[in-house]
Amino acid sequence: MDVTPLVPGDRQLIESYGEGKFRISGQVHQGSVLVFPRECVAWPVATMAEVTANTLAPVVARRGDVAILLLGCGRRMAPVPGALRAALREAGIVVDTMDTGAACRTYNILMSEDRRVAAALLAVE
Repeated sequence: MDVTPLVPGDRQLIESYGEGKFRISGQVHQGSVLVFPRECVAWPVATMAEVTANTLAPVVARRGDVAILLLGCGRRMAPVPGALRAALREAGIVVDTMDTGAACRTYNILMSEDRRVAAALLAVE
């Protein structure tokens, strides 16, 4: 029995991560990325200290399309400052933090369920 989720061809599927890059829908992206169901963009952030309302502005700009933001914090989960969490909540976006690997896997599952999800992923070496 095949249990692989059916994913429409126009969706961004995270295939692998590591060595400072991601492979998403057949394309290699160097460094951190913001992944939306139909688009992946470079994200000039290398550490959790750089994750701010300003660096997440592209996500907030898509708030009508994004209800859940998965924040991949690198090798280990890290807390999101309360002010940032509140700013995202005010925009109607719930943030869930986890290590980058877990965020990649969770994004693929939620995206395959056609949920309004995005991922902000810090690259890991």
